Amino acid sequence: QLQLVESGGGLVQPGGSLRLSCTGSGVLLDRHVVGWFRQAPGKERELVATIFRSGNTNYSDSVTGRFTVSRDNAKNLAYLQMNSLTPEDTAVYYCQAARLWATLLEGDGYWGQGTQVTVSS
Repeated sequence: QLQLVESGGGLVQPGGSLRLSCTGSGVLLDRHVVGWFRQAPGKERELVATIFRSGNTNYSDSVTGRFTVSRDNAKNLAYLQMNSLTPEDTAVYYCQAARLWATLLEGDGYWGQGTQVTVSS
């Protein structure tokens, strides 16, 4: 299976921070567009952050200024640094890698299993 693996989720208090990681055997992340998605109960899946092969990034308006997506090519890891977390950030977070941005937007790339992020007092 060509799947990604996310890690780093957990329980954090409002205002706190978490860093999620994404990797996958056989998938070189620096040769792919990597997107971070989240899905909360009762809500549609949301693309929150994207890093392109060039290193350029995009963010949804809900996380701009608080989240940072990055990549460590030597370790074949992609990260999502999440700061100033609020309860509205509670969701399962997924990583997807695709060779083309259009493929990523269609959801036809490689996916991870998801990692739970819970922001609560």
